[in-house]
Amino acid sequence: METIQQLKLYAKKVVQAGLVVGAGGNLSIREGDIMYISPSGFDLQEIEDHQWVRVEISTGKILGDLKPSSEVLMHLACFRKRPDIRAILHAHPTYSVAVSSTGNMIPPLFPDFPAMVHNVSYLDYVIPTTEILANAVADVISDSDVVVMRNHGVLTVGKTMKEAYFYMQLTEESAKVYVIACTMGKPRILTEQECQELRALSSERYRQTLLRNEVQ
Repeated sequence: METIQQLKLYAKKVVQAGLVVGAGGNLSIREGDIMYISPSGFDLQEIEDHQWVRVEISTGKILGDLKPSSEVLMHLACFRKRPDIRAILHAHPTYSVAVSSTGNMIPPLFPDFPAMVHNVSYLDYVIPTTEILANAVADVISDSDVVVMRNHGVLTVGKTMKEAYFYMQLTEESAKVYVIACTMGKPRILTEQECQELRALSSERYRQTLLRNEVQ
């Protein structure tokens, strides 16, 4: 099944890229009114085909015996708010967590980040796995493809899992560049005009189209 293969592919990518450790992180893909989501307590790269949990998006009903990720409410909230998205990824990328825990935002320091990631929302710390967090994410997800949760992690959404994963990579790389730059001096942050000029480039719009249309 294509959906399962996509989930397995990006589950391994997330672990191999160091975006999660242990049994951390979760991801899901929508198929109609059904969400396929990683099971609770599993190392993402060790999930077998039959272990991805099916959940009805409209009702929250779990279809099967395994327990879904403890962040299932957050995934449901995003799918209910954003009928345009098909994939959700939640990870705990080191540099993004580090920068956000200081109260700072992750600034645009190189072209790819502002060109591809147009809106980032920041949430102050909310206890994970709760309805409180799910509601907080739901309040901002309509206008954002990236949500940075201070002292916790990052959530990205996309029309494909490839798009959601790319947003996660760019956010973490931007946080990493920022941390490194700060150790050497005061970073020059791209201006809003420079960011808008990047977003207007036809090459960047083409890349966005590829991310949203490709299968993997």
